[in-house]
Amino acid sequence: MFGKGIARRWLMNSLGIMVLLLAASITALSFVAQSYAYNGIQMTLMGRSDELPNVLAYGTKTTAEFNNAARSYTENFPDKNLMEVMAISRSGKILSTSTGFAPDQNQSMPDFDTALNAESGYGYWIGKLSSGEKVMAISRAVRNSNGVVLGAVRYVVSMEKADQQITYVVLILVGVGLLIISLVTASGVYFVRSIVQPIRELNRTADKIAKGDFEARVEKGKDDEIGALCESINDMAAELGHAEKMKNDFISSVSHELRTPLTAIQGWAETIQSGGIGRETYEKGMSVIVRESERLSGMVEELLDFSRIQSGRMRLILNKIDLLAELDEAVYMFTDRARQEHKQLIYDEEDTMLSPILGDINRLRQVFINILDNALKYTNPGGTVRVSAYEDDGFIRVIIKDSGCGIPAEHLPNVKKKFYKANQNVRGSGIGLAVANEIMELHSGSLDIDSQEGMGTTVIITMPTMRKLEMNPELSNTTQIPTMTGRVQVVERKRD
Repeated sequence: MFGKGIARRWLMNSLGIMVLLLAASITALSFVAQSYAYNGIQMTLMGRSDELPNVLAYGTKTTAEFNNAARSYTENFPDKNLMEVMAISRSGKILSTSTGFAPDQNQSMPDFDTALNAESGYGYWIGKLSSGEKVMAISRAVRNSNGVVLGAVRYVVSMEKADQQITYVVLILVGVGLLIISLVTASGVYFVRSIVQPIRELNRTADKIAKGDFEARVEKGKDDEIGALCESINDMAAELGHAEKMKNDFISSVSHELRTPLTAIQGWAETIQSGGIGRETYEKGMSVIVRESERLSGMVEELLDFSRIQSGRMRLILNKIDLLAELDEAVYMFTDRARQEHKQLIYDEEDTMLSPILGDINRLRQVFINILDNALKYTNPGGTVRVSAYEDDGFIRVIIKDSGCGIPAEHLPNVKKKFYKANQNVRGSGIGLAVANEIMELHSGSLDIDSQEGMGTTVIITMPTMRKLEMNPELSNTTQIPTMTGRVQVVERKRD
């Protein structure tokens, strides 16, 4: 688990820092405990040495008197079991000890030397005796009334018990530190696993999705950030699966749409090539070939437009145009078709001129043709398609309303998406509305669809007038540059 990744970084960072902090804390506390214990012993020894002026009454004593009084003090010392007291002559010879054993005259006494030379008369030393025992010693020099050193009294305490107690304290601190590290490690391992395990599962699921298994799902464990990520991965898989299905349906639909005119063209071309047909049949065959070729060309152009949109290469050449003139021409193109299919195509023409717009003639005609084609395609014989246009508050709105089968409510939000077809039984590639919607957005306009199943569909095309755009440049959805001919070319669409 700790080989690499998040777990290893946590171990190296968080746990490593905690170990260092605990080690530093234990070391500091150990020094504090030692200092506290040593200072306590030192203060006790100094407190006992402060009683010497009263006990020895050395202010009127001679050296001989001091020696006798010091021997008596050491021999009758009440705390012999706690510390050792030595009477030392001015020359450094040990006169007597509270233990009664013969003293080691060769033992060095740095504290005695310090006491003789110190103005305060005190000497302090921690070290080991020749026997190896660690001790603390304090010497107090004794002077007569003239300030002459008569000798000294030395207090010696073994530090072994104190060091043992300090060692116990340190061991307790180390134990507490190890317990803290163990608890933090256990908690950290649990926490890291709660992150790493779901991430590994997410990684496995994402790998399956990347290989095309859009049915793969990751189980949401907890309602937190990881859980939200799991939901996002699952939603992404569902969207990709849906997009994959639409793409496959699109490929199947386009293949069928391309095959139909190609079959007609090939069939009539073979018939004409075989010869032996009359003039009427020849004319009919050539008419079918031309019509299906135009249909095929339109489908290919639609696919190319879709490719340009996907790659961001869609370009418009904008001119000042009369939108009604282009709408009139588009409606006229479908008049004969509507008559042949026994459908009514009604155009409510405006009595007044509408304000000019900035647009690409060919692209706007493409939008009108696409919408009118869909309206007639989904309208049954005897039905009506009504077209109207008006200007309102600087915007021109073109309304194309049919009495066709309508769009089910669950399909309506998706009909402008790429590859989407609400009705698989009607011819079409499923990208016409996506292309039309993109063209309208490039024109700083919009394409809105309102429909009720069984009641028909209404498409509203909205575009700002040139004056509206000039007064409100922020309405423009595109970046534009002038061309050499004075026209305007759309460079790219502004995207959020």
